[in-house]
Amino acid sequence: MKKINIIPAIDIQNGQCVRLVQGDYSDCTIYHSKPVEVARAFEEAGLERLHLVDLDGAKSGSIQNLAVLKDICQNTSLKVDFSGGVKSEKDLVNALEGGASYVGIGSLAIQQPALVKEWLHKYGGDKIIVSADVWGDKIAIMGWTEQTNETIYQFIDYYIDDLQYVISTDISKDGMLNGPSLNLYRNLKEKYKQLHLIASGGVSRLEDLDELEKIGVSEVIVGKAIYEKRITLNQLKSWINR
Repeated sequence: MKKINIIPAIDIQNGQCVRLVQGDYSDCTIYHSKPVEVARAFEEAGLERLHLVDLDGAKSGSIQNLAVLKDICQNTSLKVDFSGGVKSEKDLVNALEGGASYVGIGSLAIQQPALVKEWLHKYGGDKIIVSADVWGDKIAIMGWTEQTNETIYQFIDYYIDDLQYVISTDISKDGMLNGPSLNLYRNLKEKYKQLHLIASGGVSRLEDLDELEKIGVSEVIVGKAIYEKRITLNQLKSWINR
């Protein structure tokens, strides 16, 4: 069985490390004023990846926290996937030049699919991660404030020839610490066996990581569980090295 990769999350609002509950900007907890220090702690624990989300960018439609990305990339060796507000090719290039190893595209992949497909051809499926965030099985966009009529399967089918990575968040699970959406990921892995599936939302204990690994999920994003100390960095380190 292939080992799953753990990707810790840092969500940025006003330059600070925060967490939202189910994407609700009014339900926000500030965890740290210096995201780079949080990133360094992840690196010291033996983690190699980072999921960095520009919440201000997701809301405004253009990158707002590029300085945070640059700070983390210049001061750690973490491979960062950056998302939030990437709506133009200029923003995509700025994120890559700012040090991101991968750039996540969310709402735009629904709103302008031909453009995103063009970017996948131009920059490669190894650089662009498409986000498929769902309520039920329907895609939600615009910082999860708008639900579409497109299912996650229709969405992935459109991009499947060009994709390598998909992040899928079950929004009903995000920040709730009540377990990941195992059925969603099981169904996705059965249908798209070659896809690198990145699970997000709901992880609250090490056993959740075991379950996702059994399904064959490639990578899992862990956020609130770390900040609320449901899973400590020492526990993650031991789990990774087991």
